[in-house]
Amino acid sequence: MEKIFNYILGLGAPVMMPIIFTILGICIKVKPAKAVKSGLLIGVGFVGLSIVTSLLTTALGPALKEVVKIYNLQLAVFDMGWPAAASIAYNTSVGAFVIPVCLGVNLLMLITRTTRTVNIDLWNYWHFAFIGAIVYFVTDSLLWGFFAAIICYILTLIIADLTAKKFQSFYEKMDGISIPQPFCAGMVPFAIAINKFLDKIPGINKINIDAEGMKKRFGLLGEPLFLGVIVGCAVGAFARYDLPKVLMLGIQMGAVMELIPRITGLFIEGLMPISDATRQLISRKFKNSEGLNIGMSPALVIGHPATLVVSLLLIPVIIILAVVLPGNEFLPLASLAGMFYLFPLVLPITKGNVFKTFIVGLVMLVIGVYFVTNLAPAFTLAAQDVYAQTQDAAVKIPEGFSSAAALDFASSPFSWIIYHLTVSLKYIGIAVLVFFTGAMMWINHRKIVKAKNNNN
Repeated sequence: MEKIFNYILGLGAPVMMPIIFTILGICIKVKPAKAVKSGLLIGVGFVGLSIVTSLLTTALGPALKEVVKIYNLQLAVFDMGWPAAASIAYNTSVGAFVIPVCLGVNLLMLITRTTRTVNIDLWNYWHFAFIGAIVYFVTDSLLWGFFAAIICYILTLIIADLTAKKFQSFYEKMDGISIPQPFCAGMVPFAIAINKFLDKIPGINKINIDAEGMKKRFGLLGEPLFLGVIVGCAVGAFARYDLPKVLMLGIQMGAVMELIPRITGLFIEGLMPISDATRQLISRKFKNSEGLNIGMSPALVIGHPATLVVSLLLIPVIIILAVVLPGNEFLPLASLAGMFYLFPLVLPITKGNVFKTFIVGLVMLVIGVYFVTNLAPAFTLAAQDVYAQTQDAAVKIPEGFSSAAALDFASSPFSWIIYHLTVSLKYIGIAVLVFFTGAMMWINHRKIVKAKNNNN
């Protein structure tokens, strides 16, 4: 069974997700031709997103590495990027069974009315498997690995519920959709706290810059496309490229900023028929189905202009800060393509305010590089074990580095908190997690019941 799951997951999201969504579409009575088209559009969206994010890393990566070399910015922990984290996640016993186990948890929570999200974002289940995998490798206990993964899954579903209304109000064409992806969900409590703090600072609380406002105020300078060109050229100049290479890097970064919103449109076009049919089926077959949301990938909304602008601005800033922050040993390079995924659930909280979103992102990334540094030994242990068994190049730590990590999810507050409560504090921490998770489930249950009673 483990080998079957690993084979299917090893096909990668561009192949795995079209197959899953085509089968799902047919099962929920979508016309076969429409189900196939929806699945293919989702696959094309993943391919397109992969190409564009690959352009970001292949174009910007060498320039940033040259900057690192010129200014002697090398740090001890090697950045392996999200493919390494996903490989660690799925090449373990936890990863092999995380999808059926978590789907079972989701069903139980729907029955007990402790969630209103039906999480069909199956590819991103690797995030739950990741935290389970590193706990498993450190504790050598499959039980505690699944415990960590399930706790993370439950909390993510609850946050997806609590943020669904704001998410649907902020983004267009997202009715009935929620985002149960833990990297995004882990940012929510901190985004709320930082946003409220900024609102209490005189002067700062008056700053309100949204993406449309930037376009109106700065004209061409406020366009994400032009900003991409400027940042790309600036990085090229710092890398001491000649003029043609500087200009090429600028155009490539502009292309990333312009193409991502267009590609996310493919996800929306592909997922909407499946989402609509799923809601209709649930409303027919599931008692008390009113208000249920379909859990989807945050890739649906990473093309928002505010996300693009803030992500691009944060790239050079976090690289500089990573070098000067005392005690940090991690320099993000390969992980930079995952920067866009910080903000899908942050923007509804900041109401798209570019300034506030930038501050939230900056604070979380500064905290994040420390989390990554702290979790690097566990990540390294897992990567070495997976490479020894699979020879997967994605998890091979290059010569000259004794440890490795990835910003993607290793920097998530969920990862760090759940890992240390389970591993470092052991039974006390586990008791805290059980109590807190149970309390959140009860609170969410009360909100769900109250909302239903108000609608009757």
